[in-house]
Amino acid sequence: MAEYTPRLKKKYQDQVVGLLMKEFQYGNPNQVPRLQKIVVNMGLGEAVQNGKIIESAVAELGAITGQKPVVTRAKKAIANFKLREGLPIGCMVTLRSERMWEFADRLISLALPRERDFKGVSPKAFDGRGNYTLGIREHIVFPEIDYDKIDKIKGMNITFVTTAGDDEQGRALLRGLGMPFRR
Repeated sequence: MAEYTPRLKKKYQDQVVGLLMKEFQYGNPNQVPRLQKIVVNMGLGEAVQNGKIIESAVAELGAITGQKPVVTRAKKAIANFKLREGLPIGCMVTLRSERMWEFADRLISLALPRERDFKGVSPKAFDGRGNYTLGIREHIVFPEIDYDKIDKIKGMNITFVTTAGDDEQGRALLRGLGMPFRR
């Protein structure tokens, strides 16, 4: 059986590495920035009142990413929000290697274009070290989610962690992979 390579990873190896080597005058292909991991996080503040929201979020995030999410818990108590230390308030997944490439491909080619009034993602959401975070208001843009079976629409944050040294290199990497940045 032939070894399977995700479509986006193949595009990175065949096209993006060459483009970035020319653009930034790298002498070695190993200097070219690459994706290290993608972290998908669902923060669910309403889970304080309703514990069932966490269970559905874990199931839905697992369906979207193909990996079992970790339930995140409150680090400290905040009385104004009726929050106690150790209460489950969200879930997250860290994707690496093949799953990371598959998820990035589905996000860029399927989910983002399905978002309402989509004009592109903000080019300013870089952290200064080449990592990019984008927020999605509705998790129903992913084709894995059955609209009829969800109880509540949830948002999520998706962070692309790269080996880029600065924002300019990170932006060039994500643009090469097909991230639809706003003009």
